[in-house]
Amino acid sequence: MQRIKAAKGVPPAMGPYSLAVIHDGIVYTAGQIGLTVDAVIVDGGVEAEAKQTMENLVKVLHAAGSDLNHALKTTIYLTDPADFAAVNKIYGSYFNEASHPARETIGAAALPLGAKIEISIIAALKPKNEDTL
Repeated sequence: MQRIKAAKGVPPAMGPYSLAVIHDGIVYTAGQIGLTVDAVIVDGGVEAEAKQTMENLVKVLHAAGSDLNHALKTTIYLTDPADFAAVNKIYGSYFNEASHPARETIGAAALPLGAKIEISIIAALKPKNEDTL
């Protein structure tokens, strides 16, 4: 088992947890929110938070040896269900038709630091030779 404690361009974990854990070829990310590298929530509302959250996840997956094309399942937490359509549009722009993972979206009463959205991903590791094909 491998624990990813840091990823370039992503703030460090705010507690006693890893950004991701790799076990048996699967990457399990911690939930990410719309934090900048300076550990502050990005300005601009739920759309900006969704984009920053996805960018953070891309960087965590990269640090772990995976990417969104290998995502198996995502979990999205929203504090306001009315934000679903806006978040869905941004979230969807990060995946191509062939790489849509399974997903659930859950309403949450509150998220860390007042975030409006949090997303976690389970992904397969990229095959070692995939980048050379």
